[in-house]
Amino acid sequence: MLNNPAARKVVSGVIEPTARLLLRMHISPDAVTIVGTLATVTVALVCLPQGWFVAAVLIIAVLAMSDLLDGTMARLSGTSGPWGNFLDATLDRFADGAVFGGLALYGAFNDQPWITAAALLALVMGQVTSYAKARAEAVGATANVGIAERAERLLIVGAAVLLAGLGVPYVLPAALWILGGLGLITVAQRVATVRRQLHPGSGSLGD
Repeated sequence: MLNNPAARKVVSGVIEPTARLLLRMHISPDAVTIVGTLATVTVALVCLPQGWFVAAVLIIAVLAMSDLLDGTMARLSGTSGPWGNFLDATLDRFADGAVFGGLALYGAFNDQPWITAAALLALVMGQVTSYAKARAEAVGATANVGIAERAERLLIVGAAVLLAGLGVPYVLPAALWILGGLGLITVAQRVATVRRQLHPGSGSLGD
């Protein structure tokens, strides 16, 4: 979840010693990835539907460090490779689904259907955005474009949930609807990018 190089550098002083300790305890990077995902899913599906927004954001932010921890462990143990990247990316989809699913449940439990609808739209668009990139790579293209990739989506929803937990009105549904719209634009950008790569010179999808 933390893909910024500067952020990684700041926390490396804590992450690397922890990674070395876990490796000495014979704990694998995969185990850290799985446990971190399970914990994130649990927190999202317990705290968010109850409206415990501040607690959810703070705990999930701490759990996000597992993304740094498992990668550091893999690097130190010499096991970095496609498998770890695949597992991490796959389990990230569960974490994302739990966050937006938890917000959808919050809307349903509190008679706020606009929040439920917006959360479901943001969830679907987020999954399709990731799927479009994966399918592009499967057919030999790239789709590393878009105004709402995973990092941006998580930052926006995290900030909105925190502000909602602090009592700021309307920010949560507004952010979710914006995310849904940005996700739709991102999918369109990726489709257009892959189209240009696979059909050079084509001017439109109808060519």
